[in-house]
Amino acid sequence: MDINEPFGGKVMVFGGDFCQVLQVVPKSTRDETVNTSLVKSYLWNKIKKIQLIRNMRARADPTFSNFLLRIGNGEEPTIRDDMVLLPENLIVKHDGDSTSEDNLIREIFSSLDEMSSCAKYMTERAILASGNEYVDQLNEMLIAKFPGESQTFLIFDSAEDDTNNYYQEKYLNTLTPSGLPPHRFVSNCYSLSFCEFIVY
Repeated sequence: MDINEPFGGKVMVFGGDFCQVLQVVPKSTRDETVNTSLVKSYLWNKIKKIQLIRNMRARADPTFSNFLLRIGNGEEPTIRDDMVLLPENLIVKHDGDSTSEDNLIREIFSSLDEMSSCAKYMTERAILASGNEYVDQLNEMLIAKFPGESQTFLIFDSAEDDTNNYYQEKYLNTLTPSGLPPHRFVSNCYSLSFCEFIVY
C-alpha cells in the first residue's frame, strides 16, 4: 500500500470482551497470557475504542445485566481474595443427598423426567463447563437420564506417521481435543441428534 501504517492503512475491526476471555497460550503463566492481549500490543494506542455497553441478551433481565456490567467494570463489591458474592437467586443449593452435578442438572433440566420427546426442550438450555472432561462427564450423566436404551460407541484412535509406535492407542484414547468426540461416546435415540447442544 506504500504507506508506513499498520495493515497498510486499511481499516481493521477487532472484537472481544477483555473482561471475559483471554487468549489461550499453552503452558504460560498468567502474566504471559495477559501480555499477549491486544491491550498490551503496540497497536493499542493507535486503535479507536468503541464500547458496547448494553447486554442485548439480558434485556429481559436488567438486574442480571447490571450485575454482569458491575463485575466486568470492577465495581461489584468483593469479599476475601477478591471474590464476588453471587446473589442468592443465582445459586443452586446443595441438598446434601446428591452430588452438586445432580443438583445442577435437576435445576437446569427440571422437566426431563416427565418428557416423552425432549429434543426441543434440550436444545433450549445448556450447562457451561470449563473443560472437556467436565463436558463429557455431564453429558454422560444427562444421557443416562434420557428415556430409551443407551448405546456406547468406541472410537479408533491412531497417530499419523507414527511408524515407531510412540503414541500408544491407550494413551490416544485418553485425549479429548476440542471439536472431537471422546473415545467413549454414549448415546441413545433421544440424544444422538442433539448431544452437542447439551454442554459446552
